[in-house]
Amino acid sequence: MNAQNKQQLQTLHALYPTREEAAAEVARLSAAAHLPKETEFFVSDIHGEFAAFSHILRNASGGIRELIDFVFEDGLSEDKKRTLASLVYYPEERAAIDAEAAIDESAYYFGAIVELVALAHPLVLRHTAERVYDLLPPEYAVLIRALLVHCHYAHKPEGTPEIAKSYEPDLYANALINSAIETGIARDIIVALAELIQHLAVDHLHMVGDVYDRGPYPDLIMEELMRFPSIDIQWGNHDAVWMGAALGQWGCIAHVVRNCARYGNLSILEDSYGINLRPLATFAQTAYAEDPCVGYALKGDPGLTSEEHRLNVQIQKAMAILQFKVEAQLIDEYPSFGLEDRKQLHTIKFSSETDANGNPTAGTVEVDGIEYAITDPVFPTVDWSDPYKLTSEEEAVMTSLAQAFIGCEKLQRHMQFMLDVGSLYTIYNGNLLFHACVPLNPDGSLKEVDVFGTIYKGRALFDVFDQYVRDAFYSPDPELRKRGKDLIWYMWLGAGSPLFAKSKMATFEIYLVADKAARKEVKNPFYTLFDEEAVFDGIFEDFGLDPKTAHIVCGHVPVKVKDGEDPVKCNGKVFTIDGGFSSAYQGTTGIAGFTLIYSSQGYFLDAHKPLPSTQEAIDERLDIFSERRDVQLAPEPILVAQTDLGSAIEEEIDALTMTIEHI
Repeated sequence: MNAQNKQQLQTLHALYPTREEAAAEVARLSAAAHLPKETEFFVSDIHGEFAAFSHILRNASGGIRELIDFVFEDGLSEDKKRTLASLVYYPEERAAIDAEAAIDESAYYFGAIVELVALAHPLVLRHTAERVYDLLPPEYAVLIRALLVHCHYAHKPEGTPEIAKSYEPDLYANALINSAIETGIARDIIVALAELIQHLAVDHLHMVGDVYDRGPYPDLIMEELMRFPSIDIQWGNHDAVWMGAALGQWGCIAHVVRNCARYGNLSILEDSYGINLRPLATFAQTAYAEDPCVGYALKGDPGLTSEEHRLNVQIQKAMAILQFKVEAQLIDEYPSFGLEDRKQLHTIKFSSETDANGNPTAGTVEVDGIEYAITDPVFPTVDWSDPYKLTSEEEAVMTSLAQAFIGCEKLQRHMQFMLDVGSLYTIYNGNLLFHACVPLNPDGSLKEVDVFGTIYKGRALFDVFDQYVRDAFYSPDPELRKRGKDLIWYMWLGAGSPLFAKSKMATFEIYLVADKAARKEVKNPFYTLFDEEAVFDGIFEDFGLDPKTAHIVCGHVPVKVKDGEDPVKCNGKVFTIDGGFSSAYQGTTGIAGFTLIYSSQGYFLDAHKPLPSTQEAIDERLDIFSERRDVQLAPEPILVAQTDLGSAIEEEIDALTMTIEHI
């Protein structure tokens, strides 16, 4: 017996000092291994769309409504089923509405509690008692445990019309419920039961990247994720750039602020995170006062006033020019990043003609060896003798922004959570989860990437990037922290990044060149080789997974469902689940997001329709319509014993059995 085993035996013996206690724990663990496997939910590319995302979690991607139909069959009308579903999704709001509308408020509370206990029962039976009790608020745990025991099915005599069974409390439960009503805690019990149902319906959540960008409420999504009992996050490119911004990395800050301005979402920074944009706004309004800012139109319809719209355009241009300057300095500092072609300001050539303000009226720029006309020849903050040098005003703006990002307690708390439960990739129950891609060469081989002078590829590349992210936050070495921060910026836009997955980020071309040929961003071969199973089998082997049973789950690139694109690729080995939660992408996808579900019955994929608003969902008892597709059905129900948790249980049982032998 080695030292590690001895230490383990000593620990277990301290926890279970008698044979009886150890044997009881073995029995409990053995039983747990025979429960159905947990239900995993996979979502990606939420992009700040809080209302839709929150509703999908609350309704378990349609699972709650299926549960209602299963439990109550024809015993409830369609209208009552809608009301009950809405109560589960939004218990506080819906209980207040329905109690006020009820003829007998006490009767309403009694019926609602009984119905919620009925819904909870099938879910409770799929979980250990410990799991259930851990999800209950401590102050009501004993009461709700008693309700779960003492409310039961009452089978009606044969021949009873309409319904063969009902769900009724016994005398003990009756007294408990009535007492809860009399003491004013009935609504608390309703909320606790509804949240229990929500969390038992979705055991574990995989957030496969991109909480941030475009949508208005990424902060609310982060708060929701922080309350979720069991979760992991695979960082997306937009998550990474926010992480870099939170660390004060100037390149990341420029992208974050520019993107927010581009979508008319500066409120994310100002209102959600309290980041002071006044110095930036003053600078942008002054420097670009007479500038029409051609080519910097906002995306979508953010509903701004004309003054707000103009300010967002000016800020967007100010940050774009700052981005070009800051990035050029980073490119010079790290030649191994291979981004020299992204330095483009100095290649602009102007015509001799000027406008009334002395600005050139036309110009050209060379992109990939081809000369294009530029759409906007006005650069009031660029010194063409040293185009990448920041003005003193720009330096002050960037310094102010960096201080604001670093000093934002709420943002730091969110990024810390992103770091604590997140990683660049996750292996869970035999599946490989990451946001974008494993960088490949055109022939399908793993792409080699230079990271500060050392070459990495495949899993090793993911591991080194992941470590540098953590170094950026935690390392006591200032140089290592700086490298980590700057590598996060590279992860946002570098061709060798597992998060970017394209040949270039064409921000410069999008703003300054009208010809779309110059803007083309070529996807990494990972996205063009889905028909080559051998390529993906090689990826699985590199990550230590069995190609016969493993799957890749990723997002990043919207799936064009409306054009017939299938999110299930590589003969069922790859699930690409960016279905357009972001309203900005719904015109491309034709739907409003995917949820991939992996339960004891197999894999299922839900395609969602848009949700009008949370308030409408509450007031009108609306639900998101989801179309479910059976992707891979299990030949027989999958048990806990067949999962990662089952392997851990088996190891613990073996150790406990050895402990019993030594007691």
